[in-house]
Amino acid sequence: MFLEHVNLTVSNVERSAVFYCDLLGLRVRWKGTTSDGTPAAHVGDDRSYLALFQAHEPGRAPSDYTVVGLNHFGYVVESLDAVKRRLANLGVEPHSEQDYEPGKRLYFLDPDGIEVELVEYEQAAV
Repeated sequence: MFLEHVNLTVSNVERSAVFYCDLLGLRVRWKGTTSDGTPAAHVGDDRSYLALFQAHEPGRAPSDYTVVGLNHFGYVVESLDAVKRRLANLGVEPHSEQDYEPGKRLYFLDPDGIEVELVEYEQAAV
């Protein structure tokens, strides 16, 4: 069993697709529109992806760990240092970095305020 996709409503599908592809080395698997004509895209690899759907109204995602809802989603990366450099190039600064078993983590907000966690496990733990 594995998680196939996470569905995100974003303010600009094109911007989010470029952001996640540049940051994580993903590719656009599909691009089109929803049944109501709203822009949509799937970015990922052959196994899993982020489904991106454009919001009808502008706004930012709420980030509140005290209420029911999605707090963040996470990706395993080979090197947090490499990803930190890519984040800096994208103008994004992590708001938290943690190092506890079984890996190192960093947290940041994407262009719509959606929190993302990146994890680097030690080679033996992968």
